[in-house]
Amino acid sequence: MMFKRLFALLPRWGSSRPSFDASGTTHQTELLEGQGHGHNVFTRRALLVMAAQGSILGLLGNRLYNLQLLEGDALKEKARRNRTSKRYLAPPRGLIVDRAGVTVAGNRVNWRAVITIEDLGSLDAALAKLSAIVPLDDHDRARIARDRKRMRRFVPLVLKEFLTWDDMAAISLNAPSLPGVLVDVGTTREYPFDELMAHIVGYVAPPNEKDVQKEPMLALPGMRVGRAGIEQTQEVVLHGKPGYVSSEVNAVGRVISELERVDGVAGSTLGLTLDSVLQKQVRDRIGGRVASAVVMDCRNGEIMAMVSTPSFQPGLFDSGVSHAQWQAWMSDPRAPLTDKVVSGLYPPGSTFKPAVALAALSTGKVSPKDRFHCPGYYDVGGVRFHCWNRHGHGMVNMRAGLKFSCDCYFYQVARRCGMDAIEQASNAMGMGVKLPIELPHVHAGVIPTPAWRKRHGGHWNTGDTVNAGIGQGYVQVSPLGLATYTAALASGNLVQPHLVRSIEGRLVPPAQPKKLPFTEEQLSVVRGGMYAVVNEPYGSGSRARLDMPGIQLAGKTGSAQVRHVSRALRESGHFNSMKLPWEYRPHALFICYAPYKNPRYAVAVIVEHGNAGGKEAAPLARDIMADTLRRDPARRGQKTEGFVAQAGPVNG
Repeated sequence: MMFKRLFALLPRWGSSRPSFDASGTTHQTELLEGQGHGHNVFTRRALLVMAAQGSILGLLGNRLYNLQLLEGDALKEKARRNRTSKRYLAPPRGLIVDRAGVTVAGNRVNWRAVITIEDLGSLDAALAKLSAIVPLDDHDRARIARDRKRMRRFVPLVLKEFLTWDDMAAISLNAPSLPGVLVDVGTTREYPFDELMAHIVGYVAPPNEKDVQKEPMLALPGMRVGRAGIEQTQEVVLHGKPGYVSSEVNAVGRVISELERVDGVAGSTLGLTLDSVLQKQVRDRIGGRVASAVVMDCRNGEIMAMVSTPSFQPGLFDSGVSHAQWQAWMSDPRAPLTDKVVSGLYPPGSTFKPAVALAALSTGKVSPKDRFHCPGYYDVGGVRFHCWNRHGHGMVNMRAGLKFSCDCYFYQVARRCGMDAIEQASNAMGMGVKLPIELPHVHAGVIPTPAWRKRHGGHWNTGDTVNAGIGQGYVQVSPLGLATYTAALASGNLVQPHLVRSIEGRLVPPAQPKKLPFTEEQLSVVRGGMYAVVNEPYGSGSRARLDMPGIQLAGKTGSAQVRHVSRALRESGHFNSMKLPWEYRPHALFICYAPYKNPRYAVAVIVEHGNAGGKEAAPLARDIMADTLRRDPARRGQKTEGFVAQAGPVNG
C-alpha cells in the first residue's frame, strides 16, 4: 500500500506543472512524457543513495565484527597494557654459610634507577633528563649502551645502581619529568669475610652477552653470575627464579598504584664444610707469606680450612673492577687472583717420598729392611745427584730413609721399582689425577712416566726416574693433591675432597672412600717412618712435634728446588740457598696428620720460596694442626695449650 502511494506521487516529482490552453484543456501528452522522465531520474538517485548507505553500513559492520570478535581479545590486552606496566624482579641470590651457619656470602639492599624501554618513547630523551638530575658517568653510559642492544624491550634497563638517599629524593621530586623511570630496590652480593674466603667462595659479576643469550632472564636488574669459586660451580643452586610486579600507570608512564606483586624464589642456601673460625686462624698463622694450606678430615674428605695467600677483595667485581686495580693484580708476581690450593702446581720435593716407598713395597722389589748406602751423592750415567746432607747418611733402610729424608736412598728405590709403579701408587692416593672438588680450574698435576714423556716429544732416561724419586724433575702436584694424599696415607682410603656439606639444610652425603691398593703392613711401615720424622731424635720434621699429652703428629718435610744448582757449587760447601733472591729459593713443604693412633685431620702446607720445609713449613703446619685439634668438637673444653717446637736439625 505504501509503495502504491509512493508511485502515485512520482509524476508530480518527476515533471513540471501541466499547462492549459485558452479553453482550459490540459496537454495530456506532455504530461505523460514528463511523468515517465521523472520516474527514471528518481530510481537512479535512490539506488545510488541506497548503495552508498549499504556500503557504509557494511564497512561499519565488518569493522565492528573485526573489533569485537576477531580482534577483541588482542585489543583488550593492549588496553590493559596501556593502563598497566609489568616489571620482572631479580630473585635474591642464595646464601652461602659455613658448617656452623655463619654467613660467608650474603646480600645487602641495592637501590637503583630502572626504566622499561617497551613503555617508553625515547630512551635518549629520558637519559638526558635523568643525567641532569643524577649524573651518569662514562661507565654507566657504556653499560647502558651495551645492555640496550642485547636486552629485550620488556626487561627493565638499569640506568644507575647504588643510589644514595639524595639521588632517590631527586628522582622522586622530578618524577613528572621522568616518565617510565622508577626507583627499584634489589640486592647486591656481600662478602663479610672479604679476602679470607675469596678463593673458595669466589665472586659474582654482571652477566655478559653470552650468558644472556643462554638465559634471557639474566638480563634483569640485579642478576649476577658466579665467576669463580663456589659462586661459579653452584650457580644453578644459588641464582633462584625471577618474580614480577604489575603496576597501574597513567598516560605518561608514571606509576599510580601497584596491582600485583609476585616475589621471586630465592636461591638455595648452601652450607659449606669450612670452619670460618679455623679459616681465620690458618690465615693469621700464615701472615705475610706467599703460601697455601689445606686442612682435611681424613675420614670423609671434608675441607675444614683452605687458604691461599695473598688474596683479593671479591666485592669489587660486583660493581666493576677499575683498570688500575686489574693491572695491579696482573703485575703482582705473587698472583693474588690464583687459588694456589687447586690451581697452583709445585714440585712436591721430599713429601713425595712416602708414595715412592709404597710403590716399592707394593711391587715387592724393595723390603722395609733393605739398606742402601748414602755417601752424600749418587752417580748415574756420568751425572751426580746429591743428597741434601753432603756428608751422607751411611747405610739406610726405609724407616731411616723417611726419618732423615735421605735423597740417595730414594734415588735407588725409585730406580729399582720404576716410574710406572710410582705413578700407579701416586694416582691411587690422589696425586696426578683431577680431584672432583666443587671449584673451577682444578689442576691434576703431573706424575711423569716414559709414556708421558714420549707423548710430549721427549725421551725418558734413568736420570729422570732418579730425580722423580725425590719429588723433583717433571713431578708436579697441587696443595689439594698433597692433602688428599696425606689423608689417604693416614686412613688407608682415598677420600673425595669436597666443600659442599648441605643444600637448604639437607646434608649432602660424601662419596664413599676407596680402599688403597696396599696392605696394612705396607702402610704401617710408611706411617712409622712419618712418625719418626717428627717424634724421634734428629727427625727432619722435629720442629712440628706437638707438646700435647697423648697426641702425636706424623708428617713429612719437603724442600723443592725451583732453580738448578751446579755440582761445583754444591760440593764447594759454600752454597746457601737463603742468600739467593727470594724468587730463586726452594719452596718449603710439610704434610702431616693427627692424632697418629687414630687419624682425624690431614694438613698440607706449601710456603713459596720458604727455603727449608723443616724450618719454615713444619712449625706452620704444627700450629695449624694445633688450632684444628682445639676446634675438634670431641676435644672442646679440654686443655690443649702448650704447643712448643722441639729442637732438632733442619733438613729435607
